[in-house]
Amino acid sequence: MKKAVAVTPLLLLACAATIAGASEATVKAALQKKFPDIAIESVIKTPMAGIYEVFANGQLIYADEKAAYLFTNASLIDTDKKVNLTEERMNRLTAIRFDQLPLDLALKKVKGKGTRKLSYFGDPNCGYCKKFEQDLAKINDVTVYVFLYPVLGPDSVEKSKSIWCSKDRIKAWDDQLVNGIAPTAPGGCDTPIEKIIAFGRQKNISGTPTMFFADGVRVPGAIPAEHIEQRLVAAAKQTK
Repeated sequence: MKKAVAVTPLLLLACAATIAGASEATVKAALQKKFPDIAIESVIKTPMAGIYEVFANGQLIYADEKAAYLFTNASLIDTDKKVNLTEERMNRLTAIRFDQLPLDLALKKVKGKGTRKLSYFGDPNCGYCKKFEQDLAKINDVTVYVFLYPVLGPDSVEKSKSIWCSKDRIKAWDDQLVNGIAPTAPGGCDTPIEKIIAFGRQKNISGTPTMFFADGVRVPGAIPAEHIEQRLVAAAKQTK
């Protein structure tokens, strides 16, 4: 007679983890068989029963357990918390460690002690960047790294070059974004703009402003001052 095996909570947890892992692996294998050319980076269960999150080719898609159906260009919303789970996951999946950013190519401005850090990619003609700068002016104790990322046309490129070639780059940037005064310096000096654009394309930075906080989390689009402060506080806790 076989000896009975005691079922403990730890054993149940181990079994559940094995089953979950197998299900995720099965979904990945099924998708890979149907779409051999896509690079699937991760597959995890979502809070919605029977639906899996798939991160592939820099995009989030959702699949059922058999990978028979896909949801693309969709957002998964937590209706109780009023949270866009897809947006939160994308921001974390596309995070860039702060020390992996080419900070030597950025404009650097320090407010207060500057103990907290954030960086963002901005276009001098970007209206949302102008709004972001207005909100950023309300934040204290932060070091801001601004990457000149002229993606809105030739005039943006010329203004970015002029800003970089200015005697006081931060003043030239602030004059353009905050005060509406265009830069006047000749843009013939060596600039890092091509390197920044190449880095941005490699990291799928498609719009401005796109922020990165000290914990690496990416935040696309302008956010109000209170949200900037919340992100800075959260990032500081994560990086302690």
